[in-house]
Amino acid sequence: MTLSSAQPRPACALWRVLAAAVAGFAMWLSTAPASAQIGSDRYAAIVVDARNGNVLLAANADEQRYPASLTKMMTLYMLFEALREGRVQLETPIRMSEEAASRPPSKLGLPAGRTLTVEQAIFALVTKSANDVAAAVGEHLAGTEERFGQVMTLRARALGMTRTTFRNASGLPDPDNVTTARDMAVLGLRLVRDFPDRYRYFSTVHFAWGRQTIRNHNRMLGDYDGADGIKTGFIRDSGFNIVTSAMRDGVRLVGVTMGGSSWVERDRHMGSLLDQGFARVGVAPRPPSSLMVAGAGVVGAARAASRAPTPRATAARRATAARVGSG
Repeated sequence: MTLSSAQPRPACALWRVLAAAVAGFAMWLSTAPASAQIGSDRYAAIVVDARNGNVLLAANADEQRYPASLTKMMTLYMLFEALREGRVQLETPIRMSEEAASRPPSKLGLPAGRTLTVEQAIFALVTKSANDVAAAVGEHLAGTEERFGQVMTLRARALGMTRTTFRNASGLPDPDNVTTARDMAVLGLRLVRDFPDRYRYFSTVHFAWGRQTIRNHNRMLGDYDGADGIKTGFIRDSGFNIVTSAMRDGVRLVGVTMGGSSWVERDRHMGSLLDQGFARVGVAPRPPSSLMVAGAGVVGAARAASRAPTPRATAARRATAARVGSG
């Protein structure tokens, strides 16, 4: 039903109250979350209007950070270019070498000597953030993963990513594998603009691999209104990173958050920044997503637990610290 000026005043008043409540909650979200994140020396963020490249919000956007699995965005960019140029097809087999198969999780676990198709590799990188598949793609396209890192860096500089250096295809720890929030936003924009027919892969929620159904690590999909990609990342030295693209009322924003202390904090903060960005370009606020509402309870519980750690919480933190490079 469409509201009109002919409706009774009480209905209009009720609508104004509801709108004010939504706006007030959005403002609370923008100011309340992510204090640990913002206070961290790993924190960086940026939100960009995809229509014109205008920066709407930024913090430490040009400070170098570890990209973690955001690196795979560049690996996919290179793979999409190879598809566009006809150097590979979606059905082209990619062989898993012993070196690639040895990469630590997150990984697909394909044995050395076996193959997967280019399209299966795309799905594995987008959803599972598979380090073994990333290495295999790099070897397929450039001969060695080391050489692929060099080619990735040259291409990144040509795209305008002036403070980014890649040393591998996955984002696994390397002190020289660095980027910035601004450079990651540039890459996100270029993936959307340069490959509109391939960008849809980043919206994949589930990927069928044998008898497994692999869920995308990116929980912003379906949880934040308008989000349709792009990529998450985590290693111990980077914290929790994410690049998110979202479309509302015909306006697309690309946001980057780096250095989160948890995926909940990272995603909730990313949602808050995107809400602020949409407000700045005149897009009407939306009701809070399930992610934002649930995140408040989860973050609050986590902070309470940190003040009085239990054995289970301690074990969980140790397990998280042991994770080398998940998406």
